[in-house]
Amino acid sequence: MKTGIISLFTNETERSTGVENELKKKLTARGYEVVEGFHEDAELLICIGGDGAFLRTMHRCGIPETPIVGINTGHLGFFQEVWPEDFDVFLEDYELGNYTIQKLGTVMGIATTADGKKDTHIGLNELAVTGSKSYSIHLDLSIGGKPIEKFSGDGILVATSAGSTAYNYSLGGSIVDPRLNALQVTPLAPMNTTAFRSFTSSIMLPSDLTLGIVPEESDKVIYIHNDGIETAYSNLKEIEVRTSEKCVNLIRFSDYDFWSKVKDKFL
Repeated sequence: MKTGIISLFTNETERSTGVENELKKKLTARGYEVVEGFHEDAELLICIGGDGAFLRTMHRCGIPETPIVGINTGHLGFFQEVWPEDFDVFLEDYELGNYTIQKLGTVMGIATTADGKKDTHIGLNELAVTGSKSYSIHLDLSIGGKPIEKFSGDGILVATSAGSTAYNYSLGGSIVDPRLNALQVTPLAPMNTTAFRSFTSSIMLPSDLTLGIVPEESDKVIYIHNDGIETAYSNLKEIEVRTSEKCVNLIRFSDYDFWSKVKDKFL
């Protein structure tokens, strides 16, 4: 819905601040009300920075339904669509409706503690379960309620399709087209010996299956990381990981192609 209100976010680096000031002038000249931070009536969110700034913006806003576009002043820029020098083309295309909305799915982890308390953690890129630094953890894994294995290693990462090119890729996971609604489970430094037998490659799960994670020793500290946000638990009973109903509505313009971006960034 067109409200004339645009929410603006920046990672506050020197370059991003300069880009922000220039963009504010252009938006104001076109009659928009520009608000720093999230406004529930905004018709558009604009994030200036890199992919890290984009993720922080999404979490600060509670992963809203409001369409968002990224201005790239970072490095990789998988989420960021527009270069600063293309402001005028971006604004013209936006006002003419020359764009599509790419819906990016999210992953949700429901953590249950020994006293029955439940916490929900949502990630656009990924959700990871790890132990304390320098300590391995032992996790009983199940898929769709069926026991699969006892994992031993540094932890487990569950990535969305959109997040497959992030931490998941550095772990040796597969690049997945973000149009596929799936979760990728990738081990972190798995043990694979005569004493411990853990899967050593990533596995793909369809969106209707859940991954169950039960720590073997519930009194040890377990960490849940969603997009870099870390939460520690000392009495964790289990974690249920599944696709979330929340989606990020990312604006893409006519020249966007995921595999071309993969080629430019990685190959």
